[in-house]
Amino acid sequence: MNVSPAARRKARHYAMQALYQWQMAGSALNVIEAEFRVDYDMKPVDVQYFHELLHETPAQLDELEAIFSKHLQSRALKELDPVTLALLRMSTYELKNRIDVPYKVVINEAVSLAKKFGAADAHKFINGVLDKTALELRSVEVKADTQ
Repeated sequence: MNVSPAARRKARHYAMQALYQWQMAGSALNVIEAEFRVDYDMKPVDVQYFHELLHETPAQLDELEAIFSKHLQSRALKELDPVTLALLRMSTYELKNRIDVPYKVVINEAVSLAKKFGAADAHKFINGVLDKTALELRSVEVKADTQ
Protein backbone atom coordinates (compact mmCIF):
# COMPACT_ATOMS: atom_id res chain seq x y z
CA MET A 1 0.00 0.00 0.00
CA ASN A 2 1.41 3.37 -1.02
CA VAL A 3 0.79 6.00 1.65
CA SER A 4 1.33 9.69 1.07
CA PRO A 5 3.98 11.56 3.06
CA ALA A 6 1.25 13.92 4.28
CA ALA A 7 -0.76 11.01 5.72
CA ARG A 8 2.34 9.73 7.54
CA ARG A 9 3.11 13.24 8.80
CA LYS A 10 -0.41 13.49 10.27
CA ALA A 11 -0.02 10.03 11.82
CA ARG A 12 3.18 11.13 13.56
CA HIS A 13 1.57 14.39 14.64
CA TYR A 14 -1.34 12.63 16.31
CA ALA A 15 0.81 9.78 17.66
CA MET A 16 3.11 12.27 19.38
CA GLN A 17 0.12 14.00 20.95
CA ALA A 18 -1.40 10.67 21.99
CA LEU A 19 1.90 9.48 23.50
CA TYR A 20 2.15 12.77 25.37
CA GLN A 21 -1.37 12.21 26.72
CA TRP A 22 -0.47 8.65 27.72
CA GLN A 23 2.63 9.90 29.57
CA MET A 24 0.78 12.67 31.37
CA ALA A 25 -2.58 11.06 32.16
CA GLY A 26 -1.70 7.38 32.18
CA SER A 27 -4.87 6.48 30.30
CA ALA A 28 -5.12 3.18 28.48
CA LEU A 29 -3.77 3.32 24.94
CA ASN A 30 -6.98 1.91 23.47
CA VAL A 31 -9.00 4.65 25.18
CA ILE A 32 -6.65 7.36 23.90
CA GLU A 33 -6.77 5.95 20.39
CA ALA A 34 -10.58 5.82 20.46
CA GLU A 35 -10.70 9.45 21.64
CA PHE A 36 -8.44 10.56 18.81
CA ARG A 37 -10.48 8.66 16.23
CA VAL A 38 -13.65 10.38 17.48
CA ASP A 39 -12.25 13.85 18.13
CA TYR A 40 -10.15 14.32 14.97
CA ASP A 41 -10.75 13.95 11.26
CA MET A 42 -8.71 10.83 10.57
CA LYS A 43 -9.46 10.64 6.84
CA PRO A 44 -6.15 12.29 5.83
CA VAL A 45 -4.20 10.19 8.37
CA ASP A 46 -2.34 6.91 7.90
CA VAL A 47 -4.33 5.36 10.75
CA GLN A 48 -2.41 2.08 10.63
CA TYR A 49 0.83 3.97 11.22
CA PHE A 50 -0.79 6.05 13.98
CA HIS A 51 -1.96 2.83 15.65
CA GLU A 52 1.47 1.22 15.31
CA LEU A 53 3.36 4.20 16.76
CA LEU A 54 0.88 4.61 19.61
CA HIS A 55 0.92 0.97 20.69
CA GLU A 56 4.40 -0.26 19.78
CA THR A 57 6.36 2.65 21.23
CA PRO A 58 5.12 2.01 24.80
CA ALA A 59 5.46 -1.75 24.26
CA GLN A 60 9.22 -1.29 23.64
CA LEU A 61 9.72 1.61 26.05
CA ASP A 62 12.64 0.28 28.10
CA GLU A 63 14.56 -0.82 25.02
CA LEU A 64 13.93 2.46 23.18
CA GLU A 65 14.98 4.58 26.15
CA ALA A 66 18.13 2.51 26.59
CA ILE A 67 19.04 3.24 22.98
CA PHE A 68 18.59 7.02 22.91
CA SER A 69 19.51 7.78 26.52
CA LYS A 70 23.18 7.12 25.70
CA HIS A 71 23.06 10.19 23.47
CA LEU A 72 21.46 12.69 25.86
CA GLN A 73 24.78 14.45 26.48
CA SER A 74 24.71 15.47 30.14
CA ARG A 75 20.94 15.27 30.66
CA ALA A 76 19.17 12.56 32.58
CA LEU A 77 16.08 10.92 31.12
CA LYS A 78 13.93 12.26 33.97
CA GLU A 79 15.00 15.83 33.12
CA LEU A 80 13.43 15.74 29.66
CA ASP A 81 10.19 17.60 29.10
CA PRO A 82 7.22 15.42 28.07
CA VAL A 83 7.14 16.57 24.43
CA THR A 84 10.84 15.88 23.94
CA LEU A 85 10.48 12.50 25.63
CA ALA A 86 7.49 11.52 23.46
CA LEU A 87 9.34 12.54 20.29
CA LEU A 88 12.55 10.73 21.19
CA ARG A 89 10.67 7.56 22.09
CA MET A 90 8.56 7.58 18.93
CA SER A 91 11.44 8.50 16.62
CA THR A 92 13.74 5.89 18.11
CA TYR A 93 10.97 3.33 17.53
CA GLU A 94 10.87 4.37 13.87
CA LEU A 95 14.64 4.29 13.48
CA LYS A 96 14.80 0.85 15.08
CA ASN A 97 11.77 -0.84 13.54
CA ARG A 98 10.75 0.98 10.37
CA ILE A 99 13.73 0.68 8.07
CA ASP A 100 11.37 1.39 5.18
CA VAL A 101 11.33 5.01 6.40
CA PRO A 102 14.58 6.85 5.62
CA TYR A 103 16.39 8.01 8.75
CA LYS A 104 16.42 11.61 7.48
CA VAL A 105 12.63 11.57 7.25
CA VAL A 106 12.34 10.34 10.85
CA ILE A 107 14.68 13.06 12.10
CA ASN A 108 13.12 15.83 10.02
CA GLU A 109 9.62 14.94 11.17
CA ALA A 110 10.69 14.89 14.83
CA VAL A 111 12.45 18.25 14.48
CA SER A 112 9.38 19.74 12.80
CA LEU A 113 7.09 18.50 15.58
CA ALA A 114 9.52 19.79 18.21
CA LYS A 115 9.46 23.24 16.60
CA LYS A 116 5.67 23.19 16.73
CA PHE A 117 5.07 21.67 20.17
CA GLY A 118 8.37 21.68 22.05
CA ALA A 119 10.31 24.15 24.13
CA ALA A 120 12.31 26.95 22.47
CA ASP A 121 15.42 25.01 21.43
CA ALA A 122 14.13 21.48 21.88
CA HIS A 123 14.37 20.84 18.14
CA LYS A 124 18.15 21.33 18.23
CA PHE A 125 18.53 18.91 21.13
CA ILE A 126 16.26 16.32 19.47
CA ASN A 127 18.16 16.66 16.20
CA GLY A 128 21.48 15.98 17.97
CA VAL A 129 20.19 12.98 19.89
CA LEU A 130 18.50 11.45 16.84
CA ASP A 131 21.56 12.01 14.63
CA LYS A 132 23.61 9.90 17.05
CA THR A 133 20.80 7.35 17.45
CA ALA A 134 20.50 7.00 13.67
CA LEU A 135 24.24 6.47 13.39
CA GLU A 136 23.96 3.69 15.97
CA LEU A 137 20.86 1.99 14.55
CA ARG A 138 21.31 2.68 10.85
CA SER A 139 25.05 3.05 10.41
CA VAL A 140 25.07 1.58 6.90
CA GLU A 141 22.32 3.95 5.70
CA VAL A 142 23.89 7.01 7.37
CA LYS A 143 27.39 6.23 6.08
CA ALA A 144 26.09 5.60 2.56
CA ASP A 145 24.25 8.91 2.69
CA THR A 146 27.34 10.87 3.73
CA GLN A 147 29.54 9.53 0.90
